[in-house]
Amino acid sequence: MAVEQYRQWVQELLLERANRKQAVSAVEAQAVLDTERDHYLLLHTGWRGNRRTHGCSIHIDIKDGKIWVQHDGTETGIVNQLLEVGVPTDDIVLGFHSPNMRQYTEFATH
Repeated sequence: MAVEQYRQWVQELLLERANRKQAVSAVEAQAVLDTERDHYLLLHTGWRGNRRTHGCSIHIDIKDGKIWVQHDGTETGIVNQLLEVGVPTDDIVLGFHSPNMRQYTEFATH
């Protein structure tokens, strides 16, 4: 697949998640899309009562023609969505797994 297609799918998936209604209205979801360097994040920032919320729930990079899922802190899993739109398993790297553990997954190792 072409990197341009991967960029489009990743952006669409993150924007769709960022535009979902939040369970807590004082928490904002932000899609950070760096298409020049191929870094993509879904951030959550705001307040839950008196507690500050700030963190990254999804971090994806596109490197060497592959989608690197660096972090996925979501229930449904961004990898499942990538597979659903047509990204083959050999073009997805689970960057959150150590390099020596990736060989035991159905996904690319690097």
